Amino acid sequence: MKIICFGDSLTRGVSFVKGRLRILKDNYPAHLEELFAEDKKDVNVINKGVFNDNSDTLLKRVQKDVINEHPDFAIIGIGGNDCNFKWDEVASYPNRSHEAIVPLDRYMENVAAIVEKIKQSGITPVITTMPPLDPVRYYSYIASRYSSSISHWISAVGGIEHWHGMYNRSLNKLADDFQVMKIDVRSAIKQAGSLLHFISDDGIHLTSEGYQILGREVARHFYKE
Repeated sequence: MKIICFGDSLTRGVSFVKGRLRILKDNYPAHLEELFAEDKKDVNVINKGVFNDNSDTLLKRVQKDVINEHPDFAIIGIGGNDCNFKWDEVASYPNRSHEAIVPLDRYMENVAAIVEKIKQSGITPVITTMPPLDPVRYYSYIASRYSSSISHWISAVGGIEHWHGMYNRSLNKLADDFQVMKIDVRSAIKQAGSLLHFISDDGIHLTSEGYQILGREVARHFYKE
């Protein structure tokens, strides 16, 4: 069996360690493959995660990175960068209106198109929910990079967790409407314990422990199939 893990930096395995972003070897696709190997299952897991990707760029590379690889399954993990904002613009103009990098309607259209392209190629699509974030540490991180005015602006539009949750709920509905296998990694990570252990200091990328939980939850659903 061949599985493509298709997504952004959370698929790639990026974490914020000692003040900088780095790629962890113990990312969730690597952990997933290890779990299958421990049970003597012949499964090839390929990591096609790209840092800073959103659904626009994911749609552009679905042919090359998924369809041309001819996997049995494609696990789609995307959304955190879509509902994010151009923080440099927010910092420069905190009193203006700002739109998410990929507006919700386009995000939904993109994910639907990705799912359809994968299905039409005879590949089984799988959708993972968006892992949780830690809004307090995330605000602190972006404010340190740009300006403290960002915190005031984002609180006025409901907080980043409002946007993150809204995109995640829409993703859940799409998976249900399209009858696509869905893996709720968001709940699995929240229920595992303190997010301080599972989310790194930038408030959004996972730690090694967080990626292990994500990998275990994905594996659990494949064993149910």
